[in-house]
Amino acid sequence: MLHNFMASPHVFWLSLGGLLLAAELVGASGYLLWSGVAAALVGLVTWILPLPWEWQGVAFALLTIIAAWLWWKWLNQRTDKTTGNPALNQRGQQLVGTYATVLEPLKNQYTRVQIGDSSWRASCASPLEVGDKVVITGVEGATLRVERPAQ
Repeated sequence: MLHNFMASPHVFWLSLGGLLLAAELVGASGYLLWSGVAAALVGLVTWILPLPWEWQGVAFALLTIIAAWLWWKWLNQRTDKTTGNPALNQRGQQLVGTYATVLEPLKNQYTRVQIGDSSWRASCASPLEVGDKVVITGVEGATLRVERPAQ
């Protein structure tokens, strides 16, 4: 069998390309895609223009690197990094600027505030009474910093 691959190297490269692309379909997350494409291209080139094994290996390596780099460059151009939400998955940061209602009397500069249907631990330097409306100004871990809104 090895003798058959040596006699027709394009079959080897086309087979390798097909196997890598099939493995990519199983779920390699893009790692095998460009190697499979490069192997198929080397197979097509060696079918048309017989090359020694050394040059075939160099062509495979270079085509894999070039294809992966071009894909990376294309993805980076398509991705707009300025529209991302820096507070994504940071619930406390998303609450900054919203209003809350004080649920408990202030004790040692800490209280609880209600936002929607949940309550949060909050800290405030100024005195607060139960029922006061406050604005969230920041987050320290799981504790919200609140202040009385400007009148």
